[in-house]
Amino acid sequence: MLFEMILNPGSIFFWLLIIAIIAGAVMVISRPFSTYVKFVYPNAKFEAIGNPYIEDTILTGLVDRKNLTDFKEAINASKDYKIEGETSYEIQESLDNSFLKTIEMMKKDSSKKMNEFYDLYLEKMDIYLIKKILKNKIFEKSIQETLSDKAILQKTKDIIQELIDSDKENLPIILKKYGFSELIIDAISDKDKDLLYLDNSIDKFIIEKFKKLKVPYKCESGKQTFVKTMIDISNIKNALRAKQLKYDDQLFMKLFLGDGHEIASWKYKEISEAESVEQVISSLEGTSYYNCLKDSIEDYNKEKSVQVFENALDSYFLKIVRDISTKNYVTIGPTIRFLTSKEFEIRNLKIIAKGVYENLPSELINKYLIKEAVR
Repeated sequence: MLFEMILNPGSIFFWLLIIAIIAGAVMVISRPFSTYVKFVYPNAKFEAIGNPYIEDTILTGLVDRKNLTDFKEAINASKDYKIEGETSYEIQESLDNSFLKTIEMMKKDSSKKMNEFYDLYLEKMDIYLIKKILKNKIFEKSIQETLSDKAILQKTKDIIQELIDSDKENLPIILKKYGFSELIIDAISDKDKDLLYLDNSIDKFIIEKFKKLKVPYKCESGKQTFVKTMIDISNIKNALRAKQLKYDDQLFMKLFLGDGHEIASWKYKEISEAESVEQVISSLEGTSYYNCLKDSIEDYNKEKSVQVFENALDSYFLKIVRDISTKNYVTIGPTIRFLTSKEFEIRNLKIIAKGVYENLPSELINKYLIKEAVR
C-alpha cells in the first residue's frame, strides 16, 4: 500500500521522491563543478605567468651576462620580478623575498581550502633552519642569535628561539612540544650522530604531513602523485649518497622514507644490495627514473660526485610535475607545477647570480642549473 502510494503521480510522496532524486543528482554534479570554478582564475593566472627560468635557452642567455647589474636588468625586464641589491648576497636575498611574495599571491588568489597546502609548503622551506640548529646543538657549535629572523612562519620562529635557548639534553622535550615525530627524536639521540639520518628523519616528517594534508575535492589524486614522486626521488637520492659514503645495510635501510610510486620497500631493499653507485643505477632499470640517470653515468665517472644524479632527478621531477599539471588541469595540477617550478627558478637565478659575481665560467654555472627535462 505504501509502495503504491509513493509511485502514484497524484500523491505528494511521489513528488517528494522526485524532488529528492533531482536534488541528489544536482549535488553530485555540482560538487566537482564548484571545485573546478575555484581553480579557473588562479590556474589561468599561473599559466599566463609561466616559469621561463627552468628553460635551457633562457637560462643560457642569463649565464652569459657580464656582471650583476646586467644580470639584474635582464631579470627585471620581466614584469614578474623586481630584484634589488648590489652584491650577490643582496640579490639572492631579494630573490628569496620574491618567492615568498609569489606564494602570498598564490594563496590570495586561490580557494581558502588551499591555505593549508601553502602553509605546509612554507613550513617545508623553513625546515632547513630547524635542521641547522639541531646539528649545531648536537655538535655543540655556536648558533647565531638572530637565526629566527630568517624563518618565514611565526611557529618556526618560536621553535627556533626555544631550541637556541635550550640545553642539548632538553631538545627532545621541545621537539615533542611542537609535534615533531619520535623518529627525529631518535635521530638526535642516535649514538652515531649521522647527519644524513637526521636530515632524512625531518624530511620524512614533512612528507608525512603532505600525505595527510586535506585538499579540495577532486585534488587528492594530483596531490598524492606529487607526494609519492617526491618520496621516490628522495629515496633514490638517499640511496646514492649512502652508497657513495659506504653505509652498512642497517643504516642504509634507515634512510628509507616509505613507499612511493615505483620505489617500494622491496625495491629499496634490492637497491641496498648494490655494491656501487653505478650498480644502484642499474638496479633502477625498469623504473621511469632509469633513463634520466643512466645518461649521467659518464659525468659521474668524471666527477665522482652523486650531485650529477641529483640534478638529473630534479630535472626529471619538473617533467613529472608538468605531467601532473596536464592530468589535473582543472584542479590542483597547474598550482603544483607553478609553485614547484618557481622554487627551482629561484634556485637557478641564485646560482647564476653567485656565479656571475664570482666570474665563474659559464660551463661551470650551467652544471648546477635545474632545467625541465624534455622527455
